[in-house]
Amino acid sequence: MKAFNRIFLAVITVIIAVFAAANVILLGDSLDSGRPYLVEVSRLVSEIENGNIADVSECEFVTAVTEYSEDFYNSDSDYVIREINGELYRFDYTTDSSTDRSEKILVVNVFLGVMSAAIIAVMLYVRFKILAPFEKLTDIPYELSKGNLTAPVKESKNKFFGRFVWGVDMLRENMEQQKDRELNLQREKKMLLLSLSHDIKTPLSAIKLYSKALSRGLYTDKEKQLEIAENINAKADEIEGYVSEIITASREDFLSLDVNMGEFYLSGLVTNINAYYTEKLSLIKTDFTVGEYSNCLISGDLDRSVEVVQNIIENAIKYGDGKEISIDFSEEDGCILVTVKNSGCTLPDTDLPHIFDSFWRGTNAESQKGSGLGLYICRQLMHKMNGEVFAQIKDGNMCVTAVFGKA
Repeated sequence: MKAFNRIFLAVITVIIAVFAAANVILLGDSLDSGRPYLVEVSRLVSEIENGNIADVSECEFVTAVTEYSEDFYNSDSDYVIREINGELYRFDYTTDSSTDRSEKILVVNVFLGVMSAAIIAVMLYVRFKILAPFEKLTDIPYELSKGNLTAPVKESKNKFFGRFVWGVDMLRENMEQQKDRELNLQREKKMLLLSLSHDIKTPLSAIKLYSKALSRGLYTDKEKQLEIAENINAKADEIEGYVSEIITASREDFLSLDVNMGEFYLSGLVTNINAYYTEKLSLIKTDFTVGEYSNCLISGDLDRSVEVVQNIIENAIKYGDGKEISIDFSEEDGCILVTVKNSGCTLPDTDLPHIFDSFWRGTNAESQKGSGLGLYICRQLMHKMNGEVFAQIKDGNMCVTAVFGKA
């Protein structure tokens, strides 16, 4: 805002300078002109002295030339008298031109005033309607980065930033909800681990007790030893069950993926994808083609569907050879199949069944950064939208297909 204030002061200074310069120039011209009618009078006097007729038709200021007579000094206009060859002549003149100059000065000042007012109005509008509201938002990303998610963002009806403010507030609320969900999840997992660890202690103690008894030879009867062995095996099975519960809990949905089921047109999905990746892929010199499709109504969440296809394309960019990526469409059994194909597949066939597992990364991903969650999230989202996603390797190309149900 300080920079804008300096610019505003500079503009005001320039406007004042322009006003001053224009008026100085116009007034200077007016002063330099002096009494221009005298120039015409001198020219007419010269003509009369040379015996020519004084022609005032081409004069701007002199309106008449009158020789001496009884009413010689009676005239409604301004005049000057000259003696020429012993005779008196009256030269009537007008000063209307000076009035014209005053009008010109007035017109120029009015024009400059209107232009200046318009420039100042635009700058004030920019200051109060665009820069001032935006300045209020400058601290929001910083506060969010620090984890300050409680302070709401004030709503604004500003047509430039109203939707932006609404979006930032939605982001803040979503981050706050996500934070609460993560805290609850961590709390539940901790309670689960504490509970299971407590439950494991009982069979573990029994196993230790039985093993000590056997090691000390307290049970010499073979039937009793067999019974103890079966008890140890049962307790081991019990512990194994608890461990399975821990593993299952660790693999359960650790991501909160909300889906708002509805209906949307296939063209909406294609438009969102095409608008972003046409430019992005052209920058990295990757051929990007979108096949023909018949527009139809699809059941699901448009935003989440876009996220699914984006994740698949990002995988294609990351693990393909960068030559070609295409999107094809087909229809089977009342479903729409959206297939993303990339050239240069380096994934072994043995890794294909695992690519949708959480935190799993293929042998071709050693040199690439990632978490192994992209395709896992795709499958989770597609399942929540009553769809499916699968992958195939065809002729050295990786093909990942998302199956959407028609509405």
